[in-house]
Amino acid sequence: MNILAISVHPDDETLGCGGTLLRHLAEGDKIHWVIATQAHPPQWSQEVIDRKAAEVEAVAKAYSMQSLHKLGLPTTRLDTLPLGEVINGLRKVIEQVSPGVVYLPHHGDVHTDHHVVFQATFSVLKAFYMRTLGVRRVLSYETLSSTEAAAPLAFRAFVPNVYSDTTPHLDRKIEIMGLYASECQPDPLPRGPAAIRALARFRGATVGVEYAEAFMLVREVL
Repeated sequence: MNILAISVHPDDETLGCGGTLLRHLAEGDKIHWVIATQAHPPQWSQEVIDRKAAEVEAVAKAYSMQSLHKLGLPTTRLDTLPLGEVINGLRKVIEQVSPGVVYLPHHGDVHTDHHVVFQATFSVLKAFYMRTLGVRRVLSYETLSSTEAAAPLAFRAFVPNVYSDTTPHLDRKIEIMGLYASECQPDPLPRGPAAIRALARFRGATVGVEYAEAFMLVREVL
């Protein structure tokens, strides 16, 4: 089965569903990855842009990604673009990959870019389109330093109802996160190894396993 992980910013997928992607890989599924945004000058130097691109390539190799798609949209500025531009980019990837399962960022995250990508993906994956596109299940994931940083409003809440036992894969997930040298944080900050492990432990305790990742089921068509 093809699996599609949608990232707004490159490290979203490792923080949010990295252990589950490793589980899919171990079960013989094929992982595909689309990154919606990209750093551009003059906000970022060419040196930083090149470094981030190298990190993405290293992470794609670590996950044995079957394909990597970069939409190249301006990071932190998706809300300034016509939504149709984001929709069209994502639709092309989904049509090409024909994934059975799609993972995308939670709509209520503090980053506006995450909300825009969620809206755009949801527009592509209307219920009556999903079978044609090959998609059976759409899940949103939480991203440390983005999901829990949102304002405490009901419509922003991340309320998980699907859990993935990632116990055998947590250490490797943390190793892969270390490949994002420009994004990692030291403990005790949210993107540090201790926080990643603590969230996995909490989610695991919820369902009686050592470590887990949590998701919200957005839509499933059986």
